[in-house]
Amino acid sequence: MQSKGAIKFFAIAFAIVCIFQLSFTYVAYTIEEEARELFGDDVEKERAYLDSMGTELVYNIGIKEFTYQECKARELNLGLDLKGGMHVTLEVSVEELIQTMSNNSTDKTFRKALEVSKQKQKDSQKDFITLFHESFEEIDPNAKLAAIFSTRELSDRISWENTNEDVISVIRDEAEDAIDRTFKILRTRIDQFGVTQPTIQKQEGTGRIIVELPGVDNPQRVRKILQNVAKLEFWETYEQFEVIQYLEKANEVLSQKLSLDDTTKTDEDASDTNNVANDFFTIDKDDISNDIVGATKDTSASNNDTSASGGLSLMEKLDEDTSGSGDSIPGQQSFEDFAKDNPLYAVLNPAIYTDETGVQRYRSGPVIGYCLGRDTAKVNRYMNIDVVKAAFPKNMKFLWTADPIGTDKPVYELLAIKISRRDGKAPLEGDAITDARQDFGFETGRAEISMSMNSEGARIWKRLTAEASKDENNKKCIAVVLDNLVRSYPVVQGEIPNGRSSITGNFEVEEAKDIANILKAGKLPAPARIVQEAIVGPSLGQESIDMGLMSLIAGFILVFGFMIFYYNIGGFVANLALMVNIFFIIGVLASLGAALTLPGIAGIVLTIGMSVDANVLIFERIREEITAGKGLRMAVIDGYKKAYSSIIDANVTTLLTGIILYTFGSGPIQGFATVLIIGILSSLFSAIFITRLIFEAQIAADKPIKFSNKLTDGAFKNLALNIINKRKVAYTISSVIIICGIISLFTKGLNYGVDFKGGHSYVVRFEDEINTTQLRTSLTNTFEGSPTEVKTFGQKNQVKITTAYKIDDRSTSVDSLVEANLFSGLASFLGDNVSFDQFKDNHRMSSQKVGPTIADDIKIGALWSVIFSLIVIFFYILIRFHKWQFSLGALVALFHDVLILLSIFSIFYGVLPFSMEIDQAFIAALLTVIGYSINDTVVVFDRVREFLNIHHGAKMGPVINDAINSTLSRTLITSLTTLIVVVILFVFGGEIIRGFSFALLIGILVGTYSSIFIATPIVLDLAKEKVVK
Repeated sequence: MQSKGAIKFFAIAFAIVCIFQLSFTYVAYTIEEEARELFGDDVEKERAYLDSMGTELVYNIGIKEFTYQECKARELNLGLDLKGGMHVTLEVSVEELIQTMSNNSTDKTFRKALEVSKQKQKDSQKDFITLFHESFEEIDPNAKLAAIFSTRELSDRISWENTNEDVISVIRDEAEDAIDRTFKILRTRIDQFGVTQPTIQKQEGTGRIIVELPGVDNPQRVRKILQNVAKLEFWETYEQFEVIQYLEKANEVLSQKLSLDDTTKTDEDASDTNNVANDFFTIDKDDISNDIVGATKDTSASNNDTSASGGLSLMEKLDEDTSGSGDSIPGQQSFEDFAKDNPLYAVLNPAIYTDETGVQRYRSGPVIGYCLGRDTAKVNRYMNIDVVKAAFPKNMKFLWTADPIGTDKPVYELLAIKISRRDGKAPLEGDAITDARQDFGFETGRAEISMSMNSEGARIWKRLTAEASKDENNKKCIAVVLDNLVRSYPVVQGEIPNGRSSITGNFEVEEAKDIANILKAGKLPAPARIVQEAIVGPSLGQESIDMGLMSLIAGFILVFGFMIFYYNIGGFVANLALMVNIFFIIGVLASLGAALTLPGIAGIVLTIGMSVDANVLIFERIREEITAGKGLRMAVIDGYKKAYSSIIDANVTTLLTGIILYTFGSGPIQGFATVLIIGILSSLFSAIFITRLIFEAQIAADKPIKFSNKLTDGAFKNLALNIINKRKVAYTISSVIIICGIISLFTKGLNYGVDFKGGHSYVVRFEDEINTTQLRTSLTNTFEGSPTEVKTFGQKNQVKITTAYKIDDRSTSVDSLVEANLFSGLASFLGDNVSFDQFKDNHRMSSQKVGPTIADDIKIGALWSVIFSLIVIFFYILIRFHKWQFSLGALVALFHDVLILLSIFSIFYGVLPFSMEIDQAFIAALLTVIGYSINDTVVVFDRVREFLNIHHGAKMGPVINDAINSTLSRTLITSLTTLIVVVILFVFGGEIIRGFSFALLIGILVGTYSSIFIATPIVLDLAKEKVVK
């Protein structure tokens, strides 16, 4: 072998680099073990200790010293599925950016175009701006976007003369800039979050940002930090007595409007009205009033509360309803009648208190009413009806408080906000803030956010506070609003000239710090919504590590044993190359900063089986040369030489599928593809060069080398199976299976996972075995009738829950609401003493959310990845073998493998006792099967090509049959070693990847079968000439 010195140098240098990169993992692990020994189970002290070690020098390599923080940054990363954490995909809301650019235009064509675009986006791969442009021109071809977007802010870029295409170009530039700014702001927020090894990256061309936060244990906090726009506003407010007359009018016109609509109102609508009303009155009104009077909101309410003139009629109306039920009581009005006459007050309880004399009075301040959390959407719907909106002045709007009052049931306050600017914006906004920090109130001692303003902000703040406090008998409130929710509304006692302000409320210290950091990082140019989310609990992560290591070790042992048994000394050398291969894979992962995921471990396990293939090809060739009478030295040289073609072709086709999988996949699937690609390249180097160096060194030292023993010496020799003549039987068997599968696909379909259909998915573990039927009934009720799937997942006390409940809701609080409803539905099955926090920590093992838009993108990406793989392989085979028959034969075999795998997953889902979902992991398995199958097929094709070049003038059928027989030894041994590790993966890999490993298991069996009985026989059937030329 030429260039032995260069190969040795490269191998040694590569090994040194891998050792160096992995040494950081060892150092970091050693320090963390010391911390665990020092503090035992006290996680907080352990974290504090490791934080203090961050800047300490802990590793000295002579020429440089590294701190613990630097070692952590360079260690081998574990994916979130192995160490727990949160994976989030955020999508910048281009729709809301467009609305902001138009100054929230009310143009009907513009509004309709936005609505149509939102509907189109669910089933389209086009970006939102393109869809908006198309929809706008479809609705009104003569309408001009310039008329909508020629605002003061865009006056230097858009004028009345600009075409629609010009305006769209400006919008597109603004959107790209907004995504870049959002990315930078989110990075700043995450850096302040204090998570070790966070990852944030943009998905180019999609407007999406991927965030991975290892080890986080508070998903709700993460959601707030990532999704809060940080739009800070300071608003003037109305007093309630200024609003009550309009509220009365609104209630009156709403009652008339609903009465007119009664004839078209469905039973479902009526039932909803009754349920809302009855739910409202499950709260005692006296309790609400007491909560309000005793609430510690920073209103500093003065003692000048007075009964509003003419307002007692409303109080009398409220007093009439004392029954709280639908039954009529003599002399009293039933609640149903009250709700019919006063629909607004049925869901919005007016801000009334009872004074010391027993007289009911309107409360001073801007709060106009109180509402149950679940009824706020109904109030919003009522207040947005045109006739109701017309009952209020144009310079009045309403906002909810961010925090509920009361402890048993969440009740929110509705405030009346005064609009004093012509453009509808707040008089003072967050861009005036120069600094924000968490502090403690001087009088209350509670956590708050202190803020400093620039000179312009301080000037406006001085004017606002002076105006609000000028009347000694009626000092007014200023509402501090963050992301359209009122955080506090203090009464202004006097002018504040120095630009200092604060946000107060019922904050925990951590929440106050987060809000301060968000304000310092800056406002997002457009809202960023979570469209995909995955949470893995730390206990499930540890279980995944244990199962993955068990699979890895078991696979090693069995493959090692088989190789030594079958190939004798050659098996020892192959095993050594395999160990070097695994070492190189881990070292490269550490060098690249790539994360090792559970699918990544599956990729390593699979690499163990597939990397043996190169050694098997070489060893089988060497055995053939020895059988032909050559000496050991020449047999080794010729064996390697003749195996090169098959090894290169087989591995390049698998490498191509790995690259495609990496390109179209995301998250853990990219982790699998990364390991597969590295493994293929590493195994090529180890099998071709490392093993040959060892053999040549042994030959040079006159040491004996054997590639078989007495039991395996004659294995598979002189096989004469008549495979070609039996090909029609194989065609028939395959056709029957595929036809059954197609029938099942049309009648039963496939079990699509959340990845492909969108929704929420949770893995929940209970103390004892659970009845899934009862659990499904409870959750369906909790999720308001939304279809919910509950299946046993692995152990009988563990279930996987999938629901589409509120998956189209894009509000920032929806994920927390779904989790709360999930807990409510599970509470009776978890036990009496399990709190919500305990549920999240100990019972919710993992969760996943995929929005409908990204689910569609994942589905389309998966389809393209399969199609693109088949096209690439077709052309590669055509280039390498120069005959279209080989390409078409390989392509038909691959279609055959894909159809059979899909058929089996359709026929047997719901029958076999494990998950058979069609998700990204299945697509990874499918592409791996395609790579493996073409690997097998190419080896057979290579031998067919060799035989055809030798046997000129012979009939093609017998020549191809002999070629297939001559490769059966390699085909069966490679399949056996790969099946060994996949079976180990299936048994010990855990429930999370059981469906994935089952797909590999079936795929390897089918791929081996098709390479022998489908691909090569089809080459014969497609050949025009049946005689070898």
